Amino acid sequence: MMKNIIKFCAVVLLIFTACKKEKVDKTTVQKEDELANKYDSFGDKITDEKALTSDQMLKRFSTIKVGDTINVKFASKINEVCAKKGCWMKLPVGEFETMVRFKDYGFFMPLDSKNKEVIVEGKAFVKETSVKELQHYAKDAGKSDAEIAKITDSKMEFAFEANGVLMKK
Repeated sequence: MMKNIIKFCAVVLLIFTACKKEKVDKTTVQKEDELANKYDSFGDKITDEKALTSDQMLKRFSTIKVGDTINVKFASKINEVCAKKGCWMKLPVGEFETMVRFKDYGFFMPLDSKNKEVIVEGKAFVKETSVKELQHYAKDAGKSDAEIAKITDSKMEFAFEANGVLMKK
């Protein structure tokens, strides 16, 4: 008799666990479908939940110094994209701009994505960018030789390594 009660309890527990898991899976699939309808996704799968605004991100950047990193997600609009491959983009943060690169060079943005709204998730940091690197980015952006030659000083910059990006359709 006791064995039957234990078996019955085990079966009931198994059924409840399976049903609960199915509900979670359906909810997850539904959220993923909603995201797919609103955004093109690049890199790791991320959500649009709890993304900071551009102004909130500027406040977060102001709390870190060279060498610090913070894991964060924020929304902004693309100011500029690498004209050669889409291997970086620049996003406004408040009245400043952040250079966004992609984790492990693992994905790129479409070359025609300027002015599109995005949500990026990854690591924010402050870095000093060398003259050589600034000139390289200017060349990638299609700047003239005269404009590139005017770059003569390194620059403290807000930087971001995105592991995932959602771009509004």
